[in-house]
Amino acid sequence: MASRQEVAERAGVSVAVVSYVLNGKTNVKMETRVRVLAAMKELGYEPNLLARSLKTKKTGQLAVLVNYLGNPFEAGLLLHIESAARDESFLVFFQSYTPETEEQLISSLRGRVDGIILLGQQLMTETYDRISEWDVPILSVTQSPNAQERGIPYIDVNWAVLYRQAIQHLKDKGHTSIGYMSDSQSSSYHVNRLLNFQEAMLAEGLELQDEILLNGEGRLENASEVFQRFVNNYPSGLPFSAIICSNDLMAAGVLDVCKKNGIQIPEQLAILGSENILMTTLTEPKLSVIHYPRDEIGKLAMEMMKELMEKRQMASRTLTGHLVIRNSS
Repeated sequence: MASRQEVAERAGVSVAVVSYVLNGKTNVKMETRVRVLAAMKELGYEPNLLARSLKTKKTGQLAVLVNYLGNPFEAGLLLHIESAARDESFLVFFQSYTPETEEQLISSLRGRVDGIILLGQQLMTETYDRISEWDVPILSVTQSPNAQERGIPYIDVNWAVLYRQAIQHLKDKGHTSIGYMSDSQSSSYHVNRLLNFQEAMLAEGLELQDEILLNGEGRLENASEVFQRFVNNYPSGLPFSAIICSNDLMAAGVLDVCKKNGIQIPEQLAILGSENILMTTLTEPKLSVIHYPRDEIGKLAMEMMKELMEKRQMASRTLTGHLVIRNSS
């Protein structure tokens, strides 16, 4: 197997520069980095990751904890994070997360990762304390219910502004009674979205009734079942003329029920999702949505994680999304 010295000679650089590239340092010009990586590939050079981790106390690995891999929104975020991490020579492994498996999962991460990225979950207080003792940074992609309380930085979009824009759009179409479907699980990012929807409704002067807040559990099949039962309870007509769902899977589930029950979209019910996954462009009619910039957030997550690993203070970041109006509203 080729040595680091041979890689340096092939690329026309010093051994130190090869080390900088391997360690993801930013003080190497892009053309030099490309030349070094090409030399590694030509020579079949494979760094001794175990020896490097013992020397540097770094593993070159990140963990991403996910709620539900069946959700294209989370899967899309994961792909963008993984791509950004790969560009920085980090390996990413992911694990679906439930509160019941939290202790076992977190214990398995000790000594294996340089950072942990949450896709919107909250952890138990004692878990945050344990990770803090390991000196491993945590970043939340999407605002988790207790991220701010623990001083954990997060990346998200400005849901308060976006939901007001969505409600204003529906009001312009004549809708004054608006339902909402969310996931009531207290550990998920849906909690933050629900709170922002409630605040947006109040800010727009619209009445918010508990009976039109539906729990679709974040999944298409659950949303379909819940909304079908809801429709059955109102044979003479729904108590709202529009509904916003806190993710697109649930919006698709609502749309499916409407089609099966002859509810005209958007004439009898306007539907709006919250993420802009690919599925929303393939439904009939196509779903109106809030666009969530997953590509930008994936890149920013890696930038922020690198800053956190270098012990720099990092404030939470809020990006702008926008409405995408299609035929469902």
